[in-house]
Amino acid sequence: MSEYYPKIVPELYVSDLGKSLKFYTEIAGFSVKYDRPAEGFAYLDNNGAHLMLEEIDNPSTDSPWITGELKAPLGRGINFQIEVDDVDTIYQKAAEQNILITLPIEEKWYQTGDTEGGNRQFMLQDPDGYLLRFFTEIQK
Repeated sequence: MSEYYPKIVPELYVSDLGKSLKFYTEIAGFSVKYDRPAEGFAYLDNNGAHLMLEEIDNPSTDSPWITGELKAPLGRGINFQIEVDDVDTIYQKAAEQNILITLPIEEKWYQTGDTEGGNRQFMLQDPDGYLLRFFTEIQK
């Protein structure tokens, strides 16, 4: 491929692609890189953070893609950290739309080897329960 694609791109099953696209494009700042509407699929990008969304269509555990029962919340056991240019704008949009914010905005410092890295971050749930932790790097 001539364009940049990361070496790992999560594909999230969603219950309603239209609802998820509205959330990811209007609140979370993603844009649709390409989609396949007939297949209920969209590939999203937010300044290099990539996600794929696929609408659940008659899920079957016979499929090699489905390893267990899909029931809400779909995001159990995982959170996605997404670096953005302006975490405060996303936080404000989420709060205005009454999106479930599971970790209010905070400044957090993490040990990273011999140094300490700072994030301004918050976490929310998307319409299907996936946890998204948005952050903007901060300096001391």
